[in-house]
Amino acid sequence: MLKFFVVCTLAVASRAEIAEEEDVLVLKKSNFDEALAAHPSILVEFYAPWCGHCKALAPEYAKAAGMLKAEGSEIRLAKVDATEETELAQEYGVRGYPTIKFFKGGEKESPKEYSAGRQADDFINWLKKRTGPAVATLADVSQAETLIADNEVTIIGFFKDAGSDGAKAFQKAAEAIDDIPFGMTSEDAVYSKFEMAQDGVVLFKKFDEGRNTFDGELTKANLLDFIKANQLPLVIEFTEQTAPKIFGGEIKSHILMFVPKTASDFQDKMDQFKKAAEGFKGQILFIFIDSDVDDNQRILEFFGLKKEECPAIRLITLEDEMTKYKPEKDMISAESITQFCTLFVEGKLKPHLMSQDIPDDWDKNPVKVLVGKNFEEVVFDPAKNVFVEFYAPWCGHCKQLAPIWDKLGEKYKDSADVVVAKMDSTANEIEAVKVHSFPTLKFFPAGEEHKVIDYNGERTLEGFTKFLESGGKEGGAPAGEETDDLDDIDEVEEPDSEDSDGEEGHDEL
Repeated sequence: MLKFFVVCTLAVASRAEIAEEEDVLVLKKSNFDEALAAHPSILVEFYAPWCGHCKALAPEYAKAAGMLKAEGSEIRLAKVDATEETELAQEYGVRGYPTIKFFKGGEKESPKEYSAGRQADDFINWLKKRTGPAVATLADVSQAETLIADNEVTIIGFFKDAGSDGAKAFQKAAEAIDDIPFGMTSEDAVYSKFEMAQDGVVLFKKFDEGRNTFDGELTKANLLDFIKANQLPLVIEFTEQTAPKIFGGEIKSHILMFVPKTASDFQDKMDQFKKAAEGFKGQILFIFIDSDVDDNQRILEFFGLKKEECPAIRLITLEDEMTKYKPEKDMISAESITQFCTLFVEGKLKPHLMSQDIPDDWDKNPVKVLVGKNFEEVVFDPAKNVFVEFYAPWCGHCKQLAPIWDKLGEKYKDSADVVVAKMDSTANEIEAVKVHSFPTLKFFPAGEEHKVIDYNGERTLEGFTKFLESGGKEGGAPAGEETDDLDDIDEVEEPDSEDSDGEEGHDEL
């Protein structure tokens, strides 16, 4: 009995050692398994202390943790410092910050990736959909009103017979969506309150027209299309909080209006933009970006824009490759935007590829400078083996690589058939190569075949030299294979180069 008492006491003491910060459990390798065992439903954020995205997320994450704790929920939120707990981070494939995973039933294997927004309500809605019924039963008007009032978007099914085909399709649609609450009612009072004369589905929202009523054959596919077209505002502002909804949504064609909120004609331009958006619901997502916000400057740079060039319109597709489109005219009117989007939908637009002018001294230094206008002429010279670094001026990893790349250029400056080059991919684009992270290193061997080989070896002078001397066989892979590109929404940020730990990595575009 004494032994049993001691074991139980130690177990309780051990469990008590899991610290909390603002109601968020602080997990380490030493207490991770214990936390999963103690809490059947636990959302874990893998973060880096220096990550701007993580800092922006922290208040809402803590708010959600506090709200769940206050209502006595079994669901807990936790965090892991991935820069300290590197073994845990590696075990769960953490490649970007923040990475958020959901563990259920104490199972360590194959946690569910968190895929919703970053407001407290987003976390709570997603978690409750994962841990409870996909559809809440609404027994009276009060319950329906509360569900609508507590959420930005709510979907309610009105079905007298919960076993009908329409109700079953509604249930299946609810199970397919993680971040929007669904409710179902058969009560006459609820029908009357929301002016429903017959069975149907209504999407309630706190923006635009306030509600959308489904009209069509009640199937899972049709309901999902209806929700996709109406769950976001006609025009959504790009912010830290809305980014997951923008990039994680079903609509992969985005038109962006870059405009300063302080502009005297801001509201007029927004009205024109919104009017055009009405004709492309479910096809193109309309986004506006405040061009005066410092945090948005990298986005402007990505599109080759400067603040003084705004307002401006650009369109981008995110499906297979990020392809950009630019309107022929700078005018921002509902008519011009509608015409631009119509040409895009009909497949009649040509991609817009940015390029700087060719510098007069592009080939004067050991490392040659490439831009869009001279890229193909240089890299596809059949007599040359060309090794190119695709970089971004702000990328910490690129800054670390720069002195090594310069030494490589110096080593081969007198070579008759080897060219070491670099290209600023934030200002130049080419059809032959799509760059998603920095630095990206590619080798273009001599010959008429226009081959491209990805470099995946060590970023050292010795590694690069061995690669070149082997003709691209040591440390390389055919383009498109074994790449280290990062597809996460969030960039993998790094401290400034002088604070970096020297490890190899990529900064996302």
